[in-house]
Amino acid sequence: MKSIEEVNLKSILPSNGPSINEVKKYLNKYKNEYIVIKIGGSLNDESLFKILIEDISILKKINFNPILVHGGGKRLTAKLSQLNIESKFVGGLRVSNKDVVKIAQDVFIEFNKEILNELKNYSVNARSITSKENNIINVKAISEELGFVGTPYKIAVDALKNIVKANEIPIIAPLGLNSENQVHNVNADDIATFVASSLNARRLIIISDVVGVMDKDNNLISEINSTKVKEMIERGEISGGMQVKLSSTINIADKVKGTVIISGKKPRSLLFELLSDKGSGTLIRKWKILKK
Repeated sequence: MKSIEEVNLKSILPSNGPSINEVKKYLNKYKNEYIVIKIGGSLNDESLFKILIEDISILKKINFNPILVHGGGKRLTAKLSQLNIESKFVGGLRVSNKDVVKIAQDVFIEFNKEILNELKNYSVNARSITSKENNIINVKAISEELGFVGTPYKIAVDALKNIVKANEIPIIAPLGLNSENQVHNVNADDIATFVASSLNARRLIIISDVVGVMDKDNNLISEINSTKVKEMIERGEISGGMQVKLSSTINIADKVKGTVIISGKKPRSLLFELLSDKGSGTLIRKWKILKK
């Protein structure tokens, strides 16, 4: 692998991204560090999707170690609707019988291959991790009511690290297998947090529909510690889907150096978060607030 000094930044970086001088300051910060990136399935704008994949390829080309976890819930809902199958949810999780989980597997693997092929278009090697190929996620069923919906309890860390060592980007689908090799639908946020904590990742970046955590006056909070996040949740200032995401970040604050919520609707937000002074979304860390 080429050293960072050998990388021709001018030919790699986009003109509408962070400046070369800014990027140089952050090259060594994330060298050989794991950066887990969770992509939601709601990112259905093709141009924004391509920009995001290009940004991920850039991270790899400057010798970072990105690991992708993707969702696909909206794609699955659309597919089930086409088949006249009603989507039922309990506690925000999709009830999944054998028919639903089989369809989920097909939909998520198709999305996984789309990401893989798009990365190849940017001359980056990647590897699919699904229930059918290179599975590393072991799960247990959450409840009888939910059916084949699992929660991760074990990850093949060495296998994941070996993929990274092979200079490939792992692309992890929201699927896992139980002890009997039965496929289960898994919440992508759960997988992302589990992977990040298992690797003691430098960053967990959650790409969402919002720019980050907002204060009571609807202003973006650029940096906050996990204690403050917990207090905001208890006061009801954070609720809904964002509450679920942030609650999981509190639970892994001891193992992950920082979790960031950024918007997938904002072009180059991933590059600006990792490679600029200002950042892009909300950075959440355990204790005192530090400079980026």
